[in-house]
Formats: sequence, structure tokens, C-alpha cells
Amino acid sequence: MNIVVLERHSAGTDIVVDYSALGDCTYYRNTSTKEEVIERVKNADVIVANKSPLNEETLKDAPNVKLICELATGFDNVDLAYCTGRGIKVANVRDYCTDMVAQHTFALALALSEKLSYYDNYVKSGVYSGQDRFSNFDIPFYELSGKTWGIVGMGNIGKKVAQIATAFGCKVIFHSVTGKSTVTDYLQVDKDTLLKESDFLSLHCPLSDLSRNFIDEDALRKMKRTAVLINVARGAVVNNRDLYEALVSGEIAAAGLDVVEKEPLQLSNPLSKLKDSNKIIITPHLAWASVEARTRCVEEVGRNIEAFQRGESRNVINE
Repeated sequence: MNIVVLERHSAGTDIVVDYSALGDCTYYRNTSTKEEVIERVKNADVIVANKSPLNEETLKDAPNVKLICELATGFDNVDLAYCTGRGIKVANVRDYCTDMVAQHTFALALALSEKLSYYDNYVKSGVYSGQDRFSNFDIPFYELSGKTWGIVGMGNIGKKVAQIATAFGCKVIFHSVTGKSTVTDYLQVDKDTLLKESDFLSLHCPLSDLSRNFIDEDALRKMKRTAVLINVARGAVVNNRDLYEALVSGEIAAAGLDVVEKEPLQLSNPLSKLKDSNKIIITPHLAWASVEARTRCVEEVGRNIEAFQRGESRNVINE
């Protein structure tokens, strides 16, 4: 079996990626253009990819492909209809980064709500050493306990965030973009209620026509001026220009983003102009990428290939 790994470095160079026990493997550091994909997959039986475009144009000259393994949960890069028509199975990796994304959600929320960047700089600048009192709390900060934590997307990550928020003493409410959630452990509300009542609002939904621009000018206007927005979902769930305007005007207090509309962050994105870490923190799409999570992801891809070789379906999303 000829296994082609198109984006080996998407797992990180500190993680071992070795599927040689499963077949003849070819590894590419990165594959981003359609021309590269076409050339590299033409003799593949199995393709391991993350963001590389896999569709009729890039796969039509690859007659042997039987399985595409996403080195990720998302599969936006794959044309499922075409693959299904060709009999190509597509498998993803599920729940490998739930704990890490939930952890990063609170890392962003706590850093913003406690003004950690300001106070860290206050001490390191030497100003603290020169003051005449033992403490400093010139910029007010607040507890999570007693606040309302709103969630968009009550899948595994959303549920984990809800559990942690509850442990902090928050009231948890959530909104289902599709309206099909069966979760009853937390109060499900409509969008307007979610926006108006949330002190912290974290996004954990997949990107779809329903969730694109879910947070826009109209939504931001309905939020509390003291609200903190956290996006660890997909960049396009939040209209970046509208968020910029809301932060500059003070419509909401702060935002923590691990994702933006176009990645890496473009200088044309107005959010790139904001340098105040009390107002906004942007991390480079790393919420999924702890050492443990990346290791699990790589191992799960191997298990998906092994299952396919045994004639079993494992994590196949187009059956």
C-alpha cells in the first residue's frame, strides 16, 4: 500500500510521524498548491492530509486512491461528494484535542479578565519595585464565579468548557446553531438571549453557512459592554472587521482569538492593528496543538489506516 503524507509538518517536527509499518510511505513537509497535490498523489493508495485541497481536479489522475485520512477533525479541504462517488473513504480524527481546546479557552478568558499582561509588565518594568505598597490592582478585574458563561456549539468541546465553567461557579447557557442539540444538562437559549446575558461567550461550533459571521455587527451590539468573547472555533464564525469596530468603540470589553478569518493573520485584517493585550489576545491557531494532542492525532490516523486494511470502517465520515 502506497501511503502519501502531504503535510507531515502539520503535526510538528517534535512529534514522530511514522506509518512505515503500514505500507510504503512518502512524506512531504508541506503541500499547499493544487499542482503539488496532483503530482504527489498520482500513485497513492492512501493520502494523509490536513489542509491540502482534495477534489476532482487534484484527484482525477490518482486512480488508486482508496482512503483519505485527515490529520485533523475538520475536512473542509475534501470534496466529500466527489470522494463518495469515486468510492474513496474519508476518515478524520475525533476528540483528540478536546481537553486542550477547553484549556486554551480558559487561558484566554482568564488572561483577559484578570489583565495578566498588564500586571506582568507592571512587575517586570520595575515600576512595582519602586512603589510604596505591597500590592497593585489599579486596573479592576473580576471573578468568574457568579458570571454567565455562554457557549455556541455544545459538542464534546462545548461540554468540556461547560463543565469547567460550572466548576468556576458560572451559570452556563448555550445556543445550538442548528437547533438540533439534545443536551439537557445546561439551559439552551435563543441567540438574542445568549448575546444579551453572557458575560463570557465562547465559540465551539464548526464553520457552516449557519455559523459563518454568527458574531457580526448586529450580534456585538447586543452583547454586554463588559463581555469577553472567545473564539476557538473557526475564524469566519466572527466577522473580524465588525469585531475590530466593537473593540475600538467599547461595545464589548475584550476578545481572545485562536483563529482569524484568513490564516496566518494578514496585515490587512484590522485586528492586526490592535496591540493592547488587555483588549485582545490573538494566538496562532494553537489551541489544538499540545504535545499530547498532536501525538494522539498522529496515532489515531495510524489506527484509521490499520482499520481500513482490515476491511473495517473507523471514523469514516462519508458512508
